[in-house]
Amino acid sequence: MRFSQDYAPRGPRGHAPGRVGAALTAVVALALVLTGCVGTAGPAGGASAGAAGSGTPAATVDRVEPLATAPAPRMPVTVRSADGADVTLTSTDRIVPLTGSLSEIVFTLGFGEQVVARDITATFEQAEKLPVVTRAHDVSAESVLSLRPTVVLADTTTGPSEAIGQIRDAGIPLVVVDAAKELADVGRRIDTVAAALGVPSSGTELRTRTQARIDAVQKSVPAHEDGKKPRVAFLYLRGSASVYLLGGRESGASSLLEAAGAVDAGKASGLEKDFTAITSEALAKAAPDAILVMSKGLTSVGGVDGLVKIPGVAETPAGLDRRIVSIDDGVLLNYGPRTDRVLAELVEQLYPKGGKGK
Repeated sequence: MRFSQDYAPRGPRGHAPGRVGAALTAVVALALVLTGCVGTAGPAGGASAGAAGSGTPAATVDRVEPLATAPAPRMPVTVRSADGADVTLTSTDRIVPLTGSLSEIVFTLGFGEQVVARDITATFEQAEKLPVVTRAHDVSAESVLSLRPTVVLADTTTGPSEAIGQIRDAGIPLVVVDAAKELADVGRRIDTVAAALGVPSSGTELRTRTQARIDAVQKSVPAHEDGKKPRVAFLYLRGSASVYLLGGRESGASSLLEAAGAVDAGKASGLEKDFTAITSEALAKAAPDAILVMSKGLTSVGGVDGLVKIPGVAETPAGLDRRIVSIDDGVLLNYGPRTDRVLAELVEQLYPKGGKGK
């Protein structure tokens, strides 16, 4: 399961970072934290990057890039929601996307002027002044309804379920979109949102543009002179809550790492689930050449100096070389229209100055 913004064990969307007392609870909670929005976003929800090993964010990309063609929705439309409901939409005048990732898609399709609220994880510049309709990452049905939306977009990590039911019971068209877990989900989510908003052709245009940009970045990945791809461990860190997790097969990072010409060290070491508590043994088995973290997570443990003090980190090849890749929380695992930028930052930090892979 991907990091969305949900923490608590109750399921995808209500994720409040788990407290360390119960390691298992924290693991379940944080796994949910990474599903599409990534709650603790950085300054403006863009990709922050610094040189590998520095852990210091540099340039921040905090804006989405709308299509040049203005949307011309054709209504009404009826679409099948991911929760099985058939939803008929008649107007896009007042849109409320309930995850940061969905907000990115809506704005990039050109509907920014029609968006009347945001989820706390929509931190990019064009959305930051909109009223927030979530509380600690949970949707406030009352706040949503007070804005008289004509369409609400959620994904399968959005909750609590009671809030979703309350919005639907009020007669508001609400479409649930399957959450993103990997690079292959980018185009699907764009198409789904575009269809719901009555602009399938704009969806095709955006999907094509996004894929072309992702393909271009992948072509820039340096060749590995010795044929060995760098092993990268994805660590989810929240120092204030003593949460230190190692990502496995279902963390959501594997697809991104593989697209950057790397190996997901957690997945390769045999970790089948999403996250597991960091131990010296688990890190030794993963043996990462580099460590991928969210920028706020890195800050929460005191930067690179604090990261290498976590048991087991300093003994890994990544810890010994202080080879840390830091990307902003707000976009790292969104798998949306800005995924090419995230991938480019990842490639740039893994292979600084165009250096060849190790």
